[in-house]
Amino acid sequence: MKLSRREALNAMAMGAVATRLAAAPQDAAEQDRARRMRWWHEAKFGMFIHWGLYSVLGRHEWVMENEGIPVPEYEKLADRFRPKPNAARDWARLAKQAGMKYMVMTSKHHEGFCLFDSKNTNYCAPKQACGRDLVKEYFDAARAEGLRVGLYYSLMDWHHPDGARCGRDEAARERFVEYTQGLVGELCTNYGKLDILWYDVAWPLDAEGWESAEMNRMVREVQPDIILNNRSKLPEDFGTPEQRIVPEKEGRAWEACMTMNDSWGYHAADDAWKSPKEIVRNLVRCARDGGNYLLNIGPKPDGSIPEESVRILTAVGRWMDRNGHTIYGAERCRVNRSQFANFTRKGNTLYIHVHFWPGEELSIGGLSSEVKSARLLATGKNVPFQQERFRVRFTGLPARAPDSPVSVLAVECASEPRQDTMGIRDDRPRT
Repeated sequence: MKLSRREALNAMAMGAVATRLAAAPQDAAEQDRARRMRWWHEAKFGMFIHWGLYSVLGRHEWVMENEGIPVPEYEKLADRFRPKPNAARDWARLAKQAGMKYMVMTSKHHEGFCLFDSKNTNYCAPKQACGRDLVKEYFDAARAEGLRVGLYYSLMDWHHPDGARCGRDEAARERFVEYTQGLVGELCTNYGKLDILWYDVAWPLDAEGWESAEMNRMVREVQPDIILNNRSKLPEDFGTPEQRIVPEKEGRAWEACMTMNDSWGYHAADDAWKSPKEIVRNLVRCARDGGNYLLNIGPKPDGSIPEESVRILTAVGRWMDRNGHTIYGAERCRVNRSQFANFTRKGNTLYIHVHFWPGEELSIGGLSSEVKSARLLATGKNVPFQQERFRVRFTGLPARAPDSPVSVLAVECASEPRQDTMGIRDDRPRT
């Protein structure tokens, strides 16, 4: 049947209205996400804290699973978990000193032991162990230092009898989901504003099994400004590459979480510490590609921070005092190729983070934006430069690196800095 011109126009108009109505909720959701995440994108750098009964043994946070420790034997660790009061104050002070803007602490790890007071279980710090609500102490410490507060929650649970059974028994699943949502509800209602909820390990269920959509709606009803990660098997607000720096696809928000050595929890024998330079380089890489860096500490059972963690983060903090403005609020940078440097960007300003100082001259290939000026941040002095078709050469630099562990040049460009290395390969004169 052929439509008249008027009928065709009416159909087109109705289709356009339907499209707008369908798009409106999605647009509103994206606008709300942008509002909630504005501070997070500005922050760039956060502290992760893994702390629990596994800290008493000091042999990795997976010690219960890896060593096959029976539940009754593992439960006895609670009698030995007696952290000093308000240990989190030292964590928060160190986080602020290191230039971190937010913290995320394990409220319940895979071992199933809750660091918070709960009406849903007796397997928690206030009823066993130290007799105190360690999550409340953590909240108070973070807020006192002006830091945003996040909580980690492991969906997987090695202690609860339904923790594994829920994957094959519907009655167990229903019980365990109710238990899980009860604990999550307590975390979201008992401590005031919660900025981040960081789920982990959804085994053995999928999003439907966990009833994740319902659970996350409940969370947002109580905490309308909260940010959720992607580990309840739903995409939510941000991705979480672990122990690697890999940007999410299609411009999604992401946060690389990493350890300072090879363990998340306290491991007395693990001496594979990252250097301050490696940590700064990781932070720059995250900021360059629009992500955040969540760096972990594993406190000892008494809550004290391992000495190496303090030493490393103190050095990072000194660097951030001088150069943090090149990290906070950095935008995605389209300059990313160098053997001795990495890059961040704010507007038309390109920051060249030189981790292997080349000496009195350094060059960047393929920088297609016009350079207006350059300055060495460590000294404040202007840097001479020559811009050619295929490279920019910065000259008159100190023979030795002027800052440690990474030196930074601020380069003002006439437009957003971009790098075209393909043009070098295609058009460079040949001899």
